[in-house]
Amino acid sequence: MSRLGMMLIGLLLAPLAWAGCDWPEWHGFKEAYIGPEGRVIDPVDGRDITTSEGQSYGMFFALVADDREAFERLLRWTEENLAEGDLTARLPAWLWGRDEQRQWSVLDDNSASDSDLWIAYALLEAGRLWQIRKYRVLGTLLLQRIAREEVMDIPGLGMMLLPGRIGFAKESHWTLNPSYLPPQLLARFAELEGPWREMRGNNLRLWLESAPRGLVPDWISWHGSRGWQPAETSGSRGSYDAIRSYLWAGMLAGGDPDRVRLLEHLQPMVELTTDAGPPERVDAQTGEAVGRGPVGFSAALLPMLQNGALADAQRRRLATNPPGDQAYYDSVLTLFGLGWDQRRYRFDEAGKLLPEWDQSCAINH
Repeated sequence: MSRLGMMLIGLLLAPLAWAGCDWPEWHGFKEAYIGPEGRVIDPVDGRDITTSEGQSYGMFFALVADDREAFERLLRWTEENLAEGDLTARLPAWLWGRDEQRQWSVLDDNSASDSDLWIAYALLEAGRLWQIRKYRVLGTLLLQRIAREEVMDIPGLGMMLLPGRIGFAKESHWTLNPSYLPPQLLARFAELEGPWREMRGNNLRLWLESAPRGLVPDWISWHGSRGWQPAETSGSRGSYDAIRSYLWAGMLAGGDPDRVRLLEHLQPMVELTTDAGPPERVDAQTGEAVGRGPVGFSAALLPMLQNGALADAQRRRLATNPPGDQAYYDSVLTLFGLGWDQRRYRFDEAGKLLPEWDQSCAINH
């Protein structure tokens, strides 16, 4: 078993043994997935690719861990390799790896707006929490570019976040991803200039109306007069993208005005979850559930489940079957969900990050 897996088992099964420690899962993630240059490596299919998603999540976790050195390395690699050296001048390319000549380079220079938002958020919050002006300035400028290049006023919907710069706005319809804009981030951005305040109600509408049975699809299309329609490529499937929507909803601050409504609306996923874990796939239109999701899905649902037998079952599943060092996405979901469950961080009602830097270990349940 990998070192990351051993650390997870130790933490979950014997939490009192960690008195005085820091965040072992973060250190395990760095060892397994972050190269010395600051590149988050996804070993999927043996290709060792890097995505802007991985870089953005890495920056967020480094901030939660108060790991300034890792944060700066991740930022520097992202800017130099995905943004042609300047995050103020271009959005990061979403995919980097070996090309047909086996040279490391950008493989797809389209952007991924969720990653761009997480990078901007991490920069703004790092600037605030660490009192570093250059991060605040860079985050603000990046957010302004996101607003110019990835936000569109869609007829019948209003200002909405497109999943990327290219390919999601057609002549007759627009394709959206509900998991791409966590409400916490939108709340944080709403205090700045731009479309963000206007987008809060539109984003809530997307979450509620795209999930008529309380089950979120990975992708959804808006067809103007025809309204919401299943996405051309994924239909009404909800799976590896959509699992993040339940995660974001569960992590909303207690006083967030949309929290109760969202959690009530998304309860069908909780009802479909068993001690063995959440389903791997659901049909957002019919409610049909298929398979058992990987262990990261259990971590992602912990903020929604909170206390109770079902939450304890997911914690046991994480303890006995941790992601290991060949499961990047499961490891990311675990850092998000389990980190929140251990009270290592929270978001306030304004979307600001509240890291527990004064507590070095998990709070026991």
